[in-house]
Amino acid sequence: QDGYIDFMEYVAALSLVLRGKMEQKLRWYFKLYDVDGNGCIDRHELLNIIKAIRAINGGDHETSAEEFTKRVFNRIDVNGDGELSLDEFVEGARKDEEFMEVMMKSLDLSHIVAMI
Repeated sequence: QDGYIDFMEYVAALSLVLRGKMEQKLRWYFKLYDVDGNGCIDRHELLNIIKAIRAINGGDHETSAEEFTKRVFNRIDVNGDGELSLDEFVEGARKDEEFMEVMMKSLDLSHIVAMI
């Protein structure tokens, strides 16, 4: 929690992304996406993540990042409070194939590993 990633933290994160179980990955993604660290992901945080993922991965998308974010919240924000808790995030990713696909692609490092 010092604001820096040392080598061992980097290796641990890389190992988790490449070899971790789905639940572990989703929990790690949640912490990564919870930018302000308040224990929830709000619409603004998710929208920024979706925009960043699309900027990195490129490609054409049928829906805007805003529309995708709205659909995600409509589907997995179970209590309707406008924030995704860890449980809602994990359960939602398991139940919503489109959301799971985006989450898994967000940190897909296979192309980098192939180059290494």
